[in-house]
Amino acid sequence: MSGKRQIKIAPSILASDFARLGEEVRSLDKAGADYIHIDVMDGHFVPNITIGPDLVKALRPHTSKTFDVHLMISPVDLYIDAFARAGANIISFHPEAGAHPHRTVQAIRAAGAKPGLVLNPGTPLEALDPLIGDIDLVLVMSVNPGFGGQSFIESQLARIASIRKRIDATGRDIELEVDGGINFDTAPRAIAAGADVLVAGTATFKGGETAYARNIATLRGDA
Repeated sequence: MSGKRQIKIAPSILASDFARLGEEVRSLDKAGADYIHIDVMDGHFVPNITIGPDLVKALRPHTSKTFDVHLMISPVDLYIDAFARAGANIISFHPEAGAHPHRTVQAIRAAGAKPGLVLNPGTPLEALDPLIGDIDLVLVMSVNPGFGGQSFIESQLARIASIRKRIDATGRDIELEVDGGINFDTAPRAIAAGADVLVAGTATFKGGETAYARNIATLRGDA
């Protein structure tokens, strides 16, 4: 791939102050976040429960930035329209979350959002191959999904590099996003392996609101 990739930072609101989410989203926007990453967990597909479409809808007026919604729910198809109507711009899902992943991709596109496919650390890379011609984003989980604050799984760097090659071979504009354990140490390594978009929770919010812009710039490699 020629030229320097434009790196995007997608702060995960899972690590924010939930008592003041609207203010947090506005602060992230002002601090230079590219996307707002929203983790949706159902307590079934992953062992945690977070937020639903109503909260996404409530946050939508606080920023015009892309809402990058990661659905960790099963079955997933039933909720696609609701999240799209709530303001999700990108909707990513796990191939294990439904019987027909290609149908899920079609449903996300039909709802007006960009479809993304999520690969857990244990998901075979071959799960990507039948869908890579129809998606706009690949999200590589560098931790097991369900909770924030986990440590980066080093073996995922080789997977990121392998997926980068798969994406480049298509000639399509597919973003490669990495989520899990992203901090000032792991961010440059994920970028070197081929990531375009970094999801960062703890590292973004560390130091409070006055540090958000500096944290985002550092993660991007600009600071």
